[in-house]
Amino acid sequence: MTQHDVHTTARLYLCTDARKTQGDFEDFVDAAFEGGVDIIQLRDKSLEAAEELELLEVLHKVAHRHGRLWAVNDRADIALLSGAPVFHIGQKDLPLRSARHILHDPTVIGLSTHTTEQIDAAIAAAPGRSGLDYFCVGPVWATPTKPGRDAVGLELVTYAKEAVRRADEETVGGVLLPWFAIGGIDLTNVGQVVAAGADRIVVVRAITEAADPTAAARELLAALDAG
Repeated sequence: MTQHDVHTTARLYLCTDARKTQGDFEDFVDAAFEGGVDIIQLRDKSLEAAEELELLEVLHKVAHRHGRLWAVNDRADIALLSGAPVFHIGQKDLPLRSARHILHDPTVIGLSTHTTEQIDAAIAAAPGRSGLDYFCVGPVWATPTKPGRDAVGLELVTYAKEAVRRADEETVGGVLLPWFAIGGIDLTNVGQVVAAGADRIVVVRAITEAADPTAAARELLAALDAG
């Protein structure tokens, strides 16, 4: 899978910490990719830079073996040094223009959105080589991985679908801007997210807390297909 494939085929995106408690980072990401995860992002605020770079070397190796993508969160310097194909930023992180200045082409850059205004701004930032490559909408439901962040609900998922559709219809040549629903999504509610308009999801606990990460990923993909 190349960077461009985030636009065309990536549907299941996983965020994971360093798995320090379990001590199984390499085996875990290998199992997740085996189940069909398209992108794995290492997101662990407790890591020092050197530690994170070491783990990203592992993630890079496993992703390459599976022909999949991997991502860095927040730190453009870490993304640059590691050669990450995907870089993700939040609303209060490094601005998109600055990230593009630091990172080499063709790094895929994604952005978190939490309101209709932020979704509209993300879509407006998409056109051109220096633009945004994807965005995430959420958290759909409250989640302990984002303490203090209010749930946005399924309505914002539907808004994203319609906003991207309108932009695609109104722009010459269309707007190819993938987007993912995120936040509290698991096998019990993924059908609701799909019904609201999403066909790509980001998950955390649905796979990180699964006894069998490979099976959990396959079940989520099957639920997306069913939707």
